[in-house]
Amino acid sequence: MAKGEKNDKDKAPDPPKGEKEVRIYSLATTVSECIIFLEELEGKRLLPIWIGITEGQAIAIRFSGIVLPRPLTHDLLLSAIQELGYEVKKIVVSDIKENTFYARVHASNGKTTVQLDSRPSDAIAIAVRAGCPILVHETVFERCQTLTKPISEDEVSKFKEELKNLRPEDIFKDLKKNPGGNEPPKKKDGGDAQ
Repeated sequence: MAKGEKNDKDKAPDPPKGEKEVRIYSLATTVSECIIFLEELEGKRLLPIWIGITEGQAIAIRFSGIVLPRPLTHDLLLSAIQELGYEVKKIVVSDIKENTFYARVHASNGKTTVQLDSRPSDAIAIAVRAGCPILVHETVFERCQTLTKPISEDEVSKFKEELKNLRPEDIFKDLKKNPGGNEPPKKKDGGDAQ
């Protein structure tokens, strides 16, 4: 094999059908929470997800290059996964039910793959530390209000103005009916504002 050439083992596998790879487009902060925008890599959609301030800070710290003297919770969890002989392969924002997003952390030891239930904010905080792909299942895009790229400067200014009064439930006002045919109930307090 030529120097610098990757074999099939080293290449990242294509996402399974129905999963779209995304990256963090932006992280916006309101008075009491953050909104993370996930950008579809091979498409035009941006998915906004409300997350807590603490989780937003954990994600932002990783990108800022700040080195903390002691590990944060997400650093500890990733370290524990690695010490048990597993590698985080990807995270998937897998579902949305009753205005709450769900995610899974996929880890493998080469023989066994496990999926850990997670809030998207925690999964993303782990993904940015592990350097693994972030994926969103197509059904999540279909059931949420998304933004479309490219966004003009006027659209950014208008969105920032609207963001001042925007509540998490406003993102879900157009949420399609769930498979049972019932409209999803209003968002309940507690847990991630996802």
